[in-house]
Amino acid sequence: MPQRTSATGPTGPTGERLADALTAALDTRLAAADAALVRQFPGDAPDRQPVHTVYVPADRFGDDLAESWGRSALAAIDEHPATFADLAGGEAQADLVRDKLRREPIEDVRIDFEDGYGAPGDDVEDEHVRRAAAALAAMAGSGTAPPFRGIRFKSLEAPTRRRGIRTLTLFLSELLERGGDLAGFVPTLPKITSVDQVEAMVELTGRLEEALGLAARSLRFELQIETPQSILGPDGTALVARMIHAGDGRVTALHYGTYDYSAFCGIPAAFQSMEHPVADHAKLVMQAAAAGTGVRLSDGSTNILPLGDAEAVRHGWELHARLVGRSLERGYYQGWDLHPAQLPSRFASTYAFYRAGFGAAALRLRNYLEQTGSSVVDEPATARALSDFVVRGVDCGAVSAAEVQEATGLDSAGLTALARPRRA
Repeated sequence: MPQRTSATGPTGPTGERLADALTAALDTRLAAADAALVRQFPGDAPDRQPVHTVYVPADRFGDDLAESWGRSALAAIDEHPATFADLAGGEAQADLVRDKLRREPIEDVRIDFEDGYGAPGDDVEDEHVRRAAAALAAMAGSGTAPPFRGIRFKSLEAPTRRRGIRTLTLFLSELLERGGDLAGFVPTLPKITSVDQVEAMVELTGRLEEALGLAARSLRFELQIETPQSILGPDGTALVARMIHAGDGRVTALHYGTYDYSAFCGIPAAFQSMEHPVADHAKLVMQAAAAGTGVRLSDGSTNILPLGDAEAVRHGWELHARLVGRSLERGYYQGWDLHPAQLPSRFASTYAFYRAGFGAAALRLRNYLEQTGSSVVDEPATARALSDFVVRGVDCGAVSAAEVQEATGLDSAGLTALARPRRA
């Protein structure tokens, strides 16, 4: 057997000095890599993520949007109460959804000047830009604006570049002139086909900040991933990963575009959906690219709406609820809604997901924190996932802060700190 050396050897003071010297050497060697890791992968964003984004064509946007969508969603429930009770998993959960629709029917709204809007000509679009900006400023002033909001403008590809830049510039100018601000505001960049377009968006937002007297880096943006070129580049690399970092810290989210992406991949129209294999592949690449960057993910939409007779409504609600649940299970905590009738199924499925998992997650979290004997031994990474699950449930209203405090012993600040630590 090897013999231990004396107190002045590797296990004594000499060993300690050697370890210190080696650590100092490797600290120097890895300093640039350490700094790059903190800069490029700072950890999850600590703030709330909305559970959905409502897309509304710009010519249909008004300052009563949230109230009118909430009323329409509640009317759909009242017209089909038994169907909705089944969907919600009982009357208690149905009441939670009704309360949400009265209190905060829209968490995030995107005023659409792109595919859902069309190309009516410069004069018409300019007028709709001004009206929409004025309406959003009025909503913010009255306290009725959704907590998250923004616009989707036309892409930076050559044919639509001028119009897209004009729309974004005019909207921001009008919003600010009307007394609005950028709280919760984010524009969406669609149809991205190159890293260069993301870099151009960084330049555009920086120059707009200077011109409009905004604080540096106050304009951030989302990337809509709806072209195969944004997933797989000509050299075989995942361009979406490079796009995130080309955004220079301004990218907040990646939104999957179901139908554009499917069509670009040649999928027949009848089979285009959020759960087609091409969609799952794209979203898995996006998920890996965004992990640890603080950039959030959003799934796309279904165009099968719960409208028509009772059977059509049941089918539309059940399909939408199943797709929402499927996305949540796969770590996509946000998606698009296109019609007020989708709000009941959005919140019913979301609330069912968090309430069904809350008890087990809270117990495992408490056992982890108290180091209580348990048949499940969780690691720190799992504890973060458990606490993130609970935080999301509280953020959307599925679970109350009081329930969390009682079940875990953690207040909101402690829970969020555990759920979303940041690299230092």
